[in-house]
Amino acid sequence: MKRLVPATLLVAGLALAPLAQATTLLNASYDVMRDFYKEYNGAFLKHWQAEGGEPLQINMSHGGSSKQARAVIDGLPADVITMNMATDINALAEHGGLVPKGWADRLPDHSAPFTSATVFIVRKGNPKGLKDWPDLLKEGVQVIRHSAP
Repeated sequence: MKRLVPATLLVAGLALAPLAQATTLLNASYDVMRDFYKEYNGAFLKHWQAEGGEPLQINMSHGGSSKQARAVIDGLPADVITMNMATDINALAEHGGLVPKGWADRLPDHSAPFTSATVFIVRKGNPKGLKDWPDLLKEGVQVIRHSAP
């Protein structure tokens, strides 16, 4: 049975996986990571080839984290997954053993490289100097909520 590597294990997983035999990888990712992977994939491919890796193509599938988890459980042939909720990774472990049940304990900080994927989008030049949550309470700051299509 095919095993998936959560994105938080991506670096370790790529070092261990037999990628030299693969020509195409599919990363099932939640939407917030779309722009990150546009840049990261290019940098990774450059590094991969510089290290002598075989030519590799990385394809992406984006959607809500739970929707992506469900798609993988239902058969989406993802090689790498990027989920933003532990419950989605747990679902992959519980439904078909696609991720080891002890995934969270495999790396420091319970396999989480950061605790929040929230992104602040500010006006060009960031005129109000917004950098962190308390900055949203500053006089004259207005929060506008937007959901991705």
